Parts: sequence; structure tokens; C-alpha cells
Amino acid sequence: MKLVVYNFLVNRHSGIRQKYHNYHDRAHGYKNILSWFYLIVLNVICLFTLGRYPEKTGSEQNNKHKRLPLDMSESMVRVNKYQNVDEMYKELVQFDVISFDIFDTLIFRPFSEPTDLFYLIGDQIGILDFNRLRQNAEYNARVENFSSKGTYEVGFKHIWTRLSEMIDISVENGMKLEQEYELRFCYANPFMKQVFTKLIKAGKKIIITSDMYLPKNFLEKLLTENGYTGFSKIYVSCEYCKSKSDGLLYDVVLDDLKISADKIIHVGDNLHSDVKVPKKKGISTCYYPNVNKYSKDFRANEISSIVGGAYRGIVNNHIYCGLAGYSREYEYGYIYGGLFAMGYCCFIHDYVKKNNIDKVLFLSRDGDILKKVYDKLFPDEATEYAYWSRKAATKLMAESNRYDFFRRMLYHKVNQMITIGNIFESMELSDLFEDFQKYAGNINNQISKTDVLTNDNVKIIESFLKQNWKNVLKFYENEHKAAKIYYNSVVCCAKKVVAVDIGWAGSGAMSLRYLFENIWHIDCELVGIIAGTNTVHNGEPDSSDSFLQSKKLVSYLYSFADNRSIMKQHDLNKDYNIYWELLLSSPTPQFVGFELMDDGNYKLRFGKQDANQNGINDIQSGILDFVDDYHAHFGSAADGEFSYMYNISGSDAYAPMLVAAEHDERYLKMINSLFDLQVNVN
Repeated sequence: MKLVVYNFLVNRHSGIRQKYHNYHDRAHGYKNILSWFYLIVLNVICLFTLGRYPEKTGSEQNNKHKRLPLDMSESMVRVNKYQNVDEMYKELVQFDVISFDIFDTLIFRPFSEPTDLFYLIGDQIGILDFNRLRQNAEYNARVENFSSKGTYEVGFKHIWTRLSEMIDISVENGMKLEQEYELRFCYANPFMKQVFTKLIKAGKKIIITSDMYLPKNFLEKLLTENGYTGFSKIYVSCEYCKSKSDGLLYDVVLDDLKISADKIIHVGDNLHSDVKVPKKKGISTCYYPNVNKYSKDFRANEISSIVGGAYRGIVNNHIYCGLAGYSREYEYGYIYGGLFAMGYCCFIHDYVKKNNIDKVLFLSRDGDILKKVYDKLFPDEATEYAYWSRKAATKLMAESNRYDFFRRMLYHKVNQMITIGNIFESMELSDLFEDFQKYAGNINNQISKTDVLTNDNVKIIESFLKQNWKNVLKFYENEHKAAKIYYNSVVCCAKKVVAVDIGWAGSGAMSLRYLFENIWHIDCELVGIIAGTNTVHNGEPDSSDSFLQSKKLVSYLYSFADNRSIMKQHDLNKDYNIYWELLLSSPTPQFVGFELMDDGNYKLRFGKQDANQNGINDIQSGILDFVDDYHAHFGSAADGEFSYMYNISGSDAYAPMLVAAEHDERYLKMINSLFDLQVNVN
């Protein structure tokens, strides 16, 4: 009856279900009771609106509660609040018998919901909507058991018997397939593995107590294959038709072991079944918070079902298992950069294969971490880290695009307390400064190196440079020669390459393409791939549209043609460009240009390194660890059995950042405050 009432009040309307769970899943104590009153109110509203319950969609609905911690990382909040391995061991070792729950305690799945596994099984079987059918079969089997036996506990065979009535697969084959998938994806919780191992070494008696439909012999195999050996016995609810949730399975344990309740302690993640119920029996308990429920307030929901489940599960298991506390920079990389970098690299790989690309050039410095990720995923492909920068491009394109030269070198720096001496130094035109002073004096303007660039004097500098434009270009002639030599060596024998960058107008890749074709005459077609384009918040939102339309430039996350809702949310005026560039920051020094040596060879010239080198390395470590973890669970991205799990859309890759941007970008501003990222031409 409880299930019938629950389904009627909660599950019959998606809007009610979403709002109810948003409140109830965060509720504790008296709020649990209030959540039921809240549920009644939602149903009354639905009744009076004839079922047209107003549902909010998008990040406003799903992310509005996601207030990320600012003072410390998520993992450190978890570490400071709950026991570490040694503390838990010291508590447990005092008891004669230690009982462990299995799933979400000893064993993890790389999903945020256990039913996410059914999506993958459904793909294997080839049956549409298998996830829902599998859940319905279990529900029907439990209702039948309650009607005939007075218990909702159900066996695995009973579930598949009901399911085989819906789809054309035998009970035996269905059970075998689901068990194979459980064995394939389940893995040991690294935190609990250490606790368990220490207890075994101490000679303690360990039992397993679980509410589960899977048979005992399979659970024994699952635990053993994940390194849990030496336990005495497994008590499974489906074997006894008694559960932890009603307390009867604990009675079985106490009777079978002939032990008093004060001699045993139970460890589990469910506050009701693993804490409240055994306490009523006099059994001590050790609460291990469910990593997915604990972090529900912090993860992205506006993401596709399968990739979203895998992303949330992997992140939650890693960040919240309690084994370690990580820096805020590391978590920025792992939580917000990992899925993006991996998805972007898979997007690049897909383009490379479909368009017969010979080589992938990852432009410095945004391409640093992207190349590392790409080489992990696709180690057999031809890639190269190619040195390029806004500054180098602006100088080398000066002859071809004078407008962009003045815009980047001068007008982007007006009223930023930059001295005119530094302006000439940045343009590498310091030798012209004396001539400039004479020019300024001739028009009654006395200007020194220490004067700051302003709206008043910027036009004087522009006018001087235009009048001496041939001399300006001579300063860049040798750099052109050096750059041509360098890129001839980078391209080598390739006839078609892609140049990968973060974005946003695509000027880095498109300037290279122009130089290849029109100035250096390098016999190689170059296509630009960028993470994202300019948006409606830019002064020139459509500056690269012609290249995007002709496919000389390709965008991953969004453009005017794809994912326009994200394009509207990505606001450079709120520093979104900077937050994304920070994800791809590199510990390598800034690249400033090329130099032609006396022997006719080239030399690469570098500037300073960005601040917080440790933080940058942490971001990269977080990204690489996420990729490693994802790869460990789903195998090869190129030709593995589950390579389709790497089909990560631009919308999915952007979804975690939408969570980070909630509440006036407070979290992102905090992260950015840890750095001093240089994004303009130096």
C-alpha cells in the first residue's frame, strides 16, 4: 500500500517528482515529516491546475540549490566532517563482529544511480526503454511478493521472470547478462578497502549484511573479485525474505551468530536501514554517508541521462569516498574540466577520422593539457604541441590585418595603467620610441616612457605607426622567416592538419591558416577547431561566422548554429572566457614569438610563467585523473566495447560549468582569485 500511495502522489507527475525530491532528499529530522506535507500541497496544486503543473526547466530549476563551498574544497568538507580510515578502524576494531553493507559502502558503481547500469544493458539487448522495463519488472515482482508473502523482498529470478514476459529474452540469459555487467562495472570503494583490510589483518570477524535481490553466491564472487576476502558469511535479504529496513534481517544475524547486540557493529550508507533500525535492536552503527546523496546539491542535472549518470558517479565516488582531501584547484580540474577536456578531445578525434586529417596541432598554451588528454585516449595518432599565441599572431598578421594589430596592441590596453614604454616594448618596437617622441613633440605633445596609455595619446601612437608602417613591418620580417621554418618542421609531410585552441573568435587558428596560404606558402590545408565561439555578449558576435559556415573553423561547445542556449549563457562580461581558459592553463611560460638565428635556424622566445604554478599543476592533475578514472571504467575511447560512452556532446561538457556559475559566479570568482591569469596580448 505504501508503494501504491507513493507512486500515486510522487511518480505520476514529473514536476511533482522533481520538486518533491529536491526538498525531501535534503531533509533531515522534522523536515522529513514536512516533506510529506509539501508533497500533499504539490498534489493539490496539480489538481486545481488540471495537471498542468508549472515546471521550471533548465539550470534555474535544477541548479538553484547548488551552493558550492567556497572556503575549502568539497573533499575537505567531507574529510573534516567524517572519520578517516584510521579513525573508523579504531572504532570498529573494538567489536567482536563487524557487519558491512555492500553497495555504496564496500562496492561502488561508476554511476550516480544503480539503475543507470540498465541503460548499458538495454543497448546490449537492443530493446528500447529497457531501463524503465527493468525497474517496472522489479516493482511488479515486489508487489506480488508482498501480496503472497507479506514482504517486498524479492529474488533475482523472480524479477527476470516478470521481465521475460515483457521482452524476448530468457530468464537465464537475462540474469547472466545483468550479472556480467555488474561484475564488469562494480569496483571496490578504496576507502572501505583499506578499512576492511586492516580489520582482516587484526583477525576480526567480518560479515556482510545487505538488502539485495542478487543471490548470495554472486555477491560472494563480486566481493572476492574486488579484493574483499576473509569475511565469514553473507546475509542477503532475498535469501531470507527479511530485510534490514524492517529489522528482521538483523534478528537473523543475531540468532545465527548467537551473539548479543552489544558485541556487533554495522557499517552502511543508508540512514534508515543501516543506522536507525539496527540501533533499535541495540546494535552499534557506523554511518558512512552515501557519496551520491551527500553530493546531490553539487552535481549537474542538466546533462544527458547516461553520460550524466557516469559523470556524477565517477566524480562523487572519487571526491566523497573520504580517502583523501584535494585542493580547490584540483577539484576545479577534476569536477569541471575533466568531462570537458575528454569530450573535446573525443570531438577532435571524431573530426580527424571523418576528414582524413594527417596531424593534430595543439596550440600553446591552451593545448598543453588537451594534448596530454588526447595522447592518453588516442596514443597512436600524430599530434604535436605547436607554439603560437595571440601576441605572435598579432605581430605576424600586422601586414595583412592592420586593424587587428592596433586593436590588440593598443586599444585593448587603453586606461589599464600600462605605460607607453611598455606598449612599445610589447610590440617589440622600442627602437622606434625616440622617433615617436620627436613625432609627438612636433604636434605639441610631450610624451615619455612612463606616461600611461590613455584615450588621448593612443591615437597619436596609432598615427605615428601608420606613417612609419614600412619600418614597423621590417621589425617583423625575420620573425616571419623563423616562424615559417618552424611550422614547416611542425607540419612536415602532412597535407591536412587541424589547429586546436580554446576559442573564441578562432583568430589563432585562422591567422595560421592565412599565413600558411598567403604569406608562408606552406602546402598544407589547416582547419581550426575551437571549444567555443564568440557569443551574443561580444561586440563582434559573428566575426567568425563565415569560417564556421565554410567549415574552415569548427566549434565544439556551441556556436550560432549549435547549442544556442549555451551561447546565450556564456557571457564574457562575467569573465566566462577567463574561467574556461583557466581550466586549460599551463605551467609552461608564455610564448612571445620566434627569432631567426644567424645560422638560419629558428629560436622560440618565451616570457614569464603564470602565478600559482602549483595550482595550475593541480588543475591539470585533476583533469588527467578524471580521464584516467573514466577510462578505467569504460575502456578504450577509440575501439572499446563501451566507446559510445565517450560520445560527450558540447551541452554535456558545458553542464558542470553551469553549476559552477550559479549564485552570481561566486565559486568561479573564488577559483579565479587564486590565480593571476594573463589573457590579453602582452
